[in-house]
Amino acid sequence: MFAKLLHLYQFVDQTMAMLFDRFPAEIRCGKGCTDCCNAVFDLSYIEAANLLAHFKTLPPDSQNEILAGCPPAEQQWLEIFQGNGDPSTARIRCPLLSSQGLCRCYAARPINCRTYGVPTVINGAAHVCGLSNFSMGSSYPSLDLAPLQRSLYEYSVDSAGEKLGRQRWPVAVILLHPEQLTRK
Repeated sequence: MFAKLLHLYQFVDQTMAMLFDRFPAEIRCGKGCTDCCNAVFDLSYIEAANLLAHFKTLPPDSQNEILAGCPPAEQQWLEIFQGNGDPSTARIRCPLLSSQGLCRCYAARPINCRTYGVPTVINGAAHVCGLSNFSMGSSYPSLDLAPLQRSLYEYSVDSAGEKLGRQRWPVAVILLHPEQLTRK
């Protein structure tokens, strides 16, 4: 079920490695940097199912620690979207983030996590991590997220059908309410 997704992740990781090599002074991502771990985003069905499968392989004490961080993240999510908050400026700590600043499901991290830190284009607008060192007014290659999101949508529909395939969930909801990934 995850073969196409893993292939896409490999492509994204190779692209990111190339950008890291080309712009080492501009891209400030590294072990312990957690800016992306506080960004507000949701996951496609295929990424949610992959993340959940990886989560289930963790030791029970790790799972419990992660689950303990989910209710506050879920509540913040609801407050942002029910209160017409701005998700582009809101911050929610990812429940997968350890107290040491490391992702406990790093191998299964979603596209948004994998592409954070480099200039991206979302719905025609350019975005970049505020901690990066990209200079305003200078030209840099940017990563258009639309084709990646389109692929995730297609993989999701192929895996779960149209109804589930078009839905999206935040990490906290996926982990707290995994039954939502099976409702048809």
